[in-house]
Amino acid sequence: MLSLKKKWDGIPLVVKVSTAYVICSIIQNALAFITLPLFTRMLTKEQYGQFTIYASWNGILMIFITLNLAYGSFSKAMVKYEDDREGYISAVEGITLCLALIFLAIYLPFRGLWNGLFELPTPIMLMMVLEILSVNAMLLWNGKKRFEYKYKAVVLITLFIAFLAPILAFILIAHTEEKGYARIIGYSAVNITVGVAFFLYNAIRGKKVFNKKYWKYALGFNIPLLAYYLSQVIFNQCDRIMISHMEGKGNAAVYGVAYTLAIVLNFVLNAINNSYIPWYYGKIKDGKMRDNRKASLIIAGIMAVLLLGVIWFAPEIILIMAGKKYLEAVYVVPPVAISLLLLFYAQLFINVEFYYEEKKKLVFASVGAAVVNLVLNYFFIELYGFIAAAYTTLASYLIFTIANYVTMKNVLKEKGIKDEGFNYKGLTLLFIIFSLIAYLGVILYGYLIPRIIVCVIVLIVIFVKRQFLIDFYKGFKSGK
Repeated sequence: MLSLKKKWDGIPLVVKVSTAYVICSIIQNALAFITLPLFTRMLTKEQYGQFTIYASWNGILMIFITLNLAYGSFSKAMVKYEDDREGYISAVEGITLCLALIFLAIYLPFRGLWNGLFELPTPIMLMMVLEILSVNAMLLWNGKKRFEYKYKAVVLITLFIAFLAPILAFILIAHTEEKGYARIIGYSAVNITVGVAFFLYNAIRGKKVFNKKYWKYALGFNIPLLAYYLSQVIFNQCDRIMISHMEGKGNAAVYGVAYTLAIVLNFVLNAINNSYIPWYYGKIKDGKMRDNRKASLIIAGIMAVLLLGVIWFAPEIILIMAGKKYLEAVYVVPPVAISLLLLFYAQLFINVEFYYEEKKKLVFASVGAAVVNLVLNYFFIELYGFIAAAYTTLASYLIFTIANYVTMKNVLKEKGIKDEGFNYKGLTLLFIIFSLIAYLGVILYGYLIPRIIVCVIVLIVIFVKRQFLIDFYKGFKSGK
């Protein structure tokens, strides 16, 4: 034990922080994944649908009430206003409080009309607004701590919430017939209790609920990105809301469970991208973009293999995690999982756009794809049911990826930079092969043994080629 502590003390602070956050993220996602089968079995599909709808509207209203001010401008503000970080944070809380009051002024007089749209009662909607303010306060506090490399308190608070919220939800579910709302209240109550404490802490420490300079900077930076943030939420949430209105909460719950399982590797994608960006930006800076051709293709290949594992064993995963009543959702998993690889491709191109600070062009691609998603959902969900929403998502992400590819090409052309950072033929071929193998798995959904045999063969090949992957990882981490 002392030896491990000594080794940990000898690790550079930046590495400690990164490692702690990665482990924390894994535990968070693991807890959400582990508790999913318990909730899906304790709640009816309609009750689970209530939680699904709540989460979807929460994500959308979060954008309007907070403008995502804990992201976007926040990191730059922590540098720009280094001598008054707490003042900036309290000023941002002032903005979100004003926006929350504006929302309530619009909502409360016509709450009967709005509740029909939200499909949620007034007390739950009021709780949602309070939870949004609370979670945003925690995000602002977390952001400052992360920026200062003070990770211990952040990890402790995060894990405290991750463990306590499901426990409280289980207790409430066991003692009420309104199990869907109990699921919502259990998680929200913990977030609100902790978040309100941080809201007050930030306000007292900062003492600047209104500051013209800080408000002007924060609003000026984030409002132009509002369309981008909103389009991303539409991608992730509008399917379930539209399914609920057109086909009922039960089908929205089925789709929500399948979608959650299909994007279970999203945190892996984010972790890969967070490690990859500094390496690739270093290559761009050094004029060695060509080194990225092989690296990006290998990473995409690894992502494809992981996603194929989810697609090929979707029936078994859904059966274990959600039970027979959700088994009809199995055909939602393949198109949504394929969309995740397209999202990874799009992120590769977006990284270049961000490097050259071409954010406005990203907004056009995002909004265009989100509008396509809404329109396709409107027509095809009614014609073909909730499974159609998975394919409209796939179509929208394909458009999103192509749009960002074209945007990136134009950015490089405007900058007079040769486009040699990606192996486009390789990425295209990989996507085609990946899609074909994915749907071969769908064809074999009724035959478990053949799928297991193919999986074993893949694992053997990976084991044989392990040294190649190890060498690649070492070179990647060392920046070579």
